Amino acid sequence: MIYLVDDEESVLKAMKRLILSMGMDVKTFASGQEFLDSDFRDQKACLIADIKMPVMDGIKLRKKLVAKGSRLPVIFITAFDTDKIRGEAKGVGASGYFQKPVDDQALLDSIQWVLSNRPS
Repeated sequence: MIYLVDDEESVLKAMKRLILSMGMDVKTFASGQEFLDSDFRDQKACLIADIKMPVMDGIKLRKKLVAKGSRLPVIFITAFDTDKIRGEAKGVGASGYFQKPVDDQALLDSIQWVLSNRPS
């Protein structure tokens, strides 16, 4: 299962189509809180989250997941790439990091790598 969290509807639609085209299951969320309120699972799953979102950004979302004991791997995407943001993403244990617009094949490769390297 691939979970997508982004406040831009067009990004969610495009990424959902891409992931579905690879035969993967996907659920989309317009905010970090909407995702946290869902029935997400850690096993055999990956979260792709935008870093810059209103109310709860992707970094805060990751911190909340860790505080809840979640081991869900997170791939961050952002339109606002800076050294500071990259450092924050790395500091919270990002499994991947991409600048928008995201290279489709690189993202799919990253998802496959993250899922194949998850402990059973």
